[in-house]
Amino acid sequence: MKSGFVTLVGRPNVGKSTLVNQLLGQKIAAVSPRPQTTRRRQLGILTTDEYQIIFMDTPGIHKASDKLDQFMNDEARETLLDADLVVWIVDASVPPQPEDDLVAGTFLELGERLPDVILLLNKVDLLDSDTRAARLAAYSALFPAAQPLQASALRGEGQDELLEMAAVKLPEGPYYYDPDQITDLYERDIASDLIRQTCLNMLREEVPHGIAVRVDEFAERDNDLTYIHATILVERESHKGIVIGKGAAMLKKIGTQARKEIEEMGGYPVYLDLQVKVNKNWRNKPEILQFLGYSLKRGK
Repeated sequence: MKSGFVTLVGRPNVGKSTLVNQLLGQKIAAVSPRPQTTRRRQLGILTTDEYQIIFMDTPGIHKASDKLDQFMNDEARETLLDADLVVWIVDASVPPQPEDDLVAGTFLELGERLPDVILLLNKVDLLDSDTRAARLAAYSALFPAAQPLQASALRGEGQDELLEMAAVKLPEGPYYYDPDQITDLYERDIASDLIRQTCLNMLREEVPHGIAVRVDEFAERDNDLTYIHATILVERESHKGIVIGKGAAMLKKIGTQARKEIEEMGGYPVYLDLQVKVNKNWRNKPEILQFLGYSLKRGK
């Protein structure tokens, strides 16, 4: 019996959450085309008769511009020290970016404290063979100690090879979680992420990164209906108007799509009640970040 923790790390928007959803065969992590969709660590727990692999999906490592960014970077880096194995995911459809250098630099800083690293070149289905070879060489040069693997998280290509490699490298050990458990987040936390995912997918470029979602009530009512009341937090009055839209049309669209996502996740009917509030510069307010759950549990 093998068991252990595998950190998925990389710059923003390289496919970490998509990979987690593919590996588990169901959606537990929010996914959007926007960078920094993932803001906190989330476990994806895969259990078979031979192993239990606990994947740690992390925020993308990037250049920080506020306290929320600092939290996300710290959250990702801390999980490297908790891991038995690291899977470094890169977007092979483009050459290495400055944020890929940040990730490799973090590996070098940790030195001998860093577990083994698998370099997973994602999105290779978009490349011809010559470009694949060039990208493999370019990314491998950033951290030559990593063992390379080519994959497509969206299509599930390379998934079996990754699991085989992980199972070989993980130590022997017991189940850390109940075999039926697939994540460490409560349903209300996943609902919050799915509402924010919908906002990211529907709103203009200048709005999404200033949005947070707080679930104020999550309760089962009559006829197996789950009532969810959530607050969408924005930084500016102008952004509040964009989120609500003319005649509340945008807020209704967000609510309709988010409700469908939550119902698909939970398998039960949902009544979703949304409101929008302004809290200026909330991304730099430690008390707001802590209230929203963006605070490290290790005393930082």
